Amino acid sequence: MNTFAEQVIHFNRNLTFADHLPDDVQLLNPFRENEEIMSVTAAFYSKFYNDAHERTLILGINPGRLGGGATGIPFTDSKRLTQVCDIPVSSISTHEPSSVFIYEVIRQYGGAAAFYSRYFINSVCPLGFIRLNNRGNWINCNYYDDERLFTTMKPFIISSLKKQIDFGIDTTKCFILGKKNAKYFEIINAEEKLFDSFVALDHPRFIEQYRSKHRQDYISHYLQCLA
Repeated sequence: MNTFAEQVIHFNRNLTFADHLPDDVQLLNPFRENEEIMSVTAAFYSKFYNDAHERTLILGINPGRLGGGATGIPFTDSKRLTQVCDIPVSSISTHEPSSVFIYEVIRQYGGAAAFYSRYFINSVCPLGFIRLNNRGNWINCNYYDDERLFTTMKPFIISSLKKQIDFGIDTTKCFILGKKNAKYFEIINAEEKLFDSFVALDHPRFIEQYRSKHRQDYISHYLQCLA
């Protein structure tokens, strides 16, 4: 049996999407866009997932430009990767608010080794997107922001979730980050019966941007749910 780490690394190495996207949307695939990322992510998963233990899945939306879309590790920017996980990355330097929140949850949980021994974090859609706004700038885009995009990506999302379950994921319950993300995940889960149940939590980016004064309350709620 392959280790959990080996299965994640294989999944990431082969992660690709070749179908047509809406004209104003581009794909973010750090494993194809930065040659260092495959070795960095291999080091991360080999460090924390070098076993065959079952884990519970936590799903974000899709990778963003400054987090998983850059490092290849969901909710992990280059600062947390270097300072907390002790895995240096030389080709990028990123700071992502969602990563700050998640790694504070991880710290209060008991640290990265304890947390990752029980949980695997990825995204409902494991590849990210940017879209062209009215000012001509490329900005983060969620898979559900455009119904055309959701329809296009839905088969890929389902296939990717099934592959991740095969890593050794407990399907009795998973956690979904973001209320709108949970709404679209519910559509998929109702059709595919992937998980018996799921718990929706407020998204770290929302908390950091709009509820920062109450962040410890949100962290405590996360910890209560993940206990």
